[in-house]
Amino acid sequence: MISEMEAAFCKGVFSKETTFRFQLEDTVIVITVDGDGYQVERGGAAVADCNCATSAEIFRKIWYEGYRPGIMDFLSGAIVCDNPLLLPPFLRAFGR
Repeated sequence: MISEMEAAFCKGVFSKETTFRFQLEDTVIVITVDGDGYQVERGGAAVADCNCATSAEIFRKIWYEGYRPGIMDFLSGAIVCDNPLLLPPFLRAFGR
């Protein structure tokens, strides 16, 4: 996924720097996005605007299969996110 981000990035989706921290089981990826680009960091305890934890399988389905989580994904705990309204623009920023 990370290797595909460069070609898919869409400038201008975010007007200010926004940091996402994804915990996919025991892997942490921090992605900082702004209007012109993005930066990826593996691991780290960055302060994030959006912290999201889910399984690698669900993240893969969202990224590659176009799956869009519903309210039950969040209520059941399959996806835990402190700012879910930032997730759709994140996906748009990478052409998803």
